[in-house]
Amino acid sequence: MIKGWVKIYTSTDFFKSELVRQVLVDNEINAVILDKQGSPYKVLGYVEVYVQEVNEEKALGIITTNEL
Repeated sequence: MIKGWVKIYTSTDFFKSELVRQVLVDNEINAVILDKQGSPYKVLGYVEVYVQEVNEEKALGIITTNEL
């Protein structure tokens, strides 16, 4: 990933990762998904959510508070 970004969430479920990303965006935190699922059927691998380092603590707090 690009320097200055940190991984804050990993899941095998693309839709759950997208939900986490959208909650962060709704809270004015830029977040991106890195899809590492290699299968065309999306059953293998992981989907990761990244935020900028300066937003790491706030993002983790939002994830914890919302039980995501």
